[in-house]
Amino acid sequence: MATVKHGAQAPARWQLFACGLALLASCLLAASAGAFVSNLPPLFSAALTLDPDAKLPAPTRFSYRGIHTTVMPGVETPLRTQLEARVPAELGDVLTFYRTELGKLGWQEKPDGAMVAADHVQLAFASPLGPAALELARKDSGTAIHLVQKNADAAIRANVLPEPGQAKLVFSNISGTDAALTINATTVKRAAGSHAVSLDLAPGEYSYELRVPDHSASTKVLTIAAGDTWELTVGRDGDAWPPLQLY
Repeated sequence: MATVKHGAQAPARWQLFACGLALLASCLLAASAGAFVSNLPPLFSAALTLDPDAKLPAPTRFSYRGIHTTVMPGVETPLRTQLEARVPAELGDVLTFYRTELGKLGWQEKPDGAMVAADHVQLAFASPLGPAALELARKDSGTAIHLVQKNADAAIRANVLPEPGQAKLVFSNISGTDAALTINATTVKRAAGSHAVSLDLAPGEYSYELRVPDHSASTKVLTIAAGDTWELTVGRDGDAWPPLQLY
C-alpha cells in the first residue's frame, strides 16, 4: 500500500480519490445542514404555538413562565389566576397570538382604557368567568406577558366581590393576639381567632397602619382599582404580611 508523506507528491489516482472523498464529505455536510435547519423548532419564526397544558393561554416557547392563583377557604375554584411569562418574540407577534387565542375562548376585548404602542400594550377583556386583562411589554430581546383572569362566581361564593365601581379590602388576623387596622380614617379591630372582616372602599391610594401589641406598627401605602379585592393579614407571629390581591 502506498502512503502519502508530508510534503510528498501524491500519485494522480490518490489525488482523484481524495477529491472524491472531499466532494462526498461536502455533500454529506450540506445534506446534514439542510436537515438540521428544516427540523429547528420555530424559535426564529413569527408564528407562536399555543401550549395546551397551560392554565391560561401561553406560547409553547418561553424563557420564563409562572402561574399564580388566589383561593379562599371553602372555595376550590381560584378567585384570580395570573400568568407571568417572557417569550423570545416580537411584541406585535405576541399581541396577534393573544387576540387570536383569547378570541377562540370567547374573551371579548373592551375598548375602554385600551393602549397599543410599539413597546407596551394594555387591554381589558370580558371573559366567560369574569373580568380579565392583558399587559405586554418589550423586555430585553423578547416580550413580557402579564395575563389575569378573575372568576366572578368564585368571588361571590367567597363573599369578596366588590360593588360595581368600588373596591373591597379584607382584613384578617390569624395571630394569637388582638390586631387593629387603620385606613381611610377608620380603625377596625380584630380579636385573636376572629373571622376576617371586609371594607368597601372607593378606588384610590390609601395609607394604612397595622398594629399588634409588642410589635412595631406597620405603615404602608396600598393602591386599589375599581373591581379589585385586596387582603391585609396579620400572620401567626404577629407580623404584617404583604398585601395580597384576592380578586
